[in-house]
Amino acid sequence: MVNVGIISLGCAKNTVDSEKMLGILKNNGYNIVSDENDADVLIVNTCGFIESAKRESIDYIIEMGKLKEKKLKVLIAAGCLSERYKEELLKELPELDAVIGTGDFLRISEIINSTLNGDRVIEYGHADNFDDTNLPRILSTPKHYGYLKISEGCNNKCTFCIIPKLRGHYRSIKIEDLVNEAKRMVNNGVKEIILIAQDTTKYGIDIYKKLMLPTLLRKLSEVEGLKWIRILYAYPDGINDELIDEIKTNDKVVKYIDMPLQHSNDNVLKRMKRYTRRKNIEEIIKKLRQIPGMVIRTTFIVGFPGETDEEFNDLKEFIIEKKFERLGVFTYSREEDTEAYNMPKQIKESLKLKRYDEIMSIQKDISLKNNIKYIGCNFEVVVEGFENGLYYGRSYMDAPEIDGVTYIKSNKKLNYGEFINVRITNAFEYDLMGELM
Repeated sequence: MVNVGIISLGCAKNTVDSEKMLGILKNNGYNIVSDENDADVLIVNTCGFIESAKRESIDYIIEMGKLKEKKLKVLIAAGCLSERYKEELLKELPELDAVIGTGDFLRISEIINSTLNGDRVIEYGHADNFDDTNLPRILSTPKHYGYLKISEGCNNKCTFCIIPKLRGHYRSIKIEDLVNEAKRMVNNGVKEIILIAQDTTKYGIDIYKKLMLPTLLRKLSEVEGLKWIRILYAYPDGINDELIDEIKTNDKVVKYIDMPLQHSNDNVLKRMKRYTRRKNIEEIIKKLRQIPGMVIRTTFIVGFPGETDEEFNDLKEFIIEKKFERLGVFTYSREEDTEAYNMPKQIKESLKLKRYDEIMSIQKDISLKNNIKYIGCNFEVVVEGFENGLYYGRSYMDAPEIDGVTYIKSNKKLNYGEFINVRITNAFEYDLMGELM
């Protein structure tokens, strides 16, 4: 039997693709292994979004290529980097036996067979026609949570982003198919489902001709045994009153939203070709803040072409004023084949990094002050690990891997995936400390 392993890099959407590849391979008789040293065939599911992600993907391919000196027979690159640099990867990285684009992993079993017979394979260019609905899937996340990809591709025209060229146009998955997948996940032990897409708030616009995320939330909340539903990647231009009301009133939808804003200054937003402006953003935040306990996560880009000191100061003041509970910052990555690549007034890397440090310093103070307010409060926390004599887990305020954790003092043994009540006793810049109630 052939042993196959997958290393999944980049975003949660890639994680879902990797899980579906695993499902296809298992159904075709391959043995799935978690340790790359045991693999006869190894797939690196790559990210190609920004420069740092590209470097990480290439470094992994090179590192895994060294395993060919031992047991490994076949090394395959899949995902966004493969879709973007198909021929170049196969030419420049001789350790690769196959390159598979974002819309071609349905043929993963056949491709592996070909490579085991000595062929070098390249498959790409089908992102727009790709439909991965109802594929078998092996979850790679901890048993109590999983990601539900509700659409593929993107129709936005952000000038900094390459994703539409790599993932194709926006394609929603039918509600009934998503509900069925959610039921399968819950039957396998999942308690928290995390909705992902390139833009979750546009869900349904293509097949139902209207924004259907509120409807999807209602249908998912009817799944018996599901405890939490979390929304990631919610673009602000799709956040309407119906969605806000659904978040507020639906008990299974956690009061948390990941809303990538990218900037606060109208001139920069215009150059980015974002659909919202400062006034719209402030109105949405005001409405979201009316939901008791609401936590807003956002991301910003600093150093976008032409970003003046005045525009950057506007962003700093906006962040200080809005006091986001969770915030991430990227330095602008100049990506070929994007409109922003050829924009004038590109910003020096040293200035980008300086601006990044300024924002992160501001947010560190905001985050600590926000967290101090939680001392004495009680939260339901899902237990996820143990280190240095303390358990740790997440409350509704934290998404896995991107947000902080709550450390838990407990004299009794706690089970991973268990939901417990914790009283907060201390606060740090990004994490909380509490004791089992």
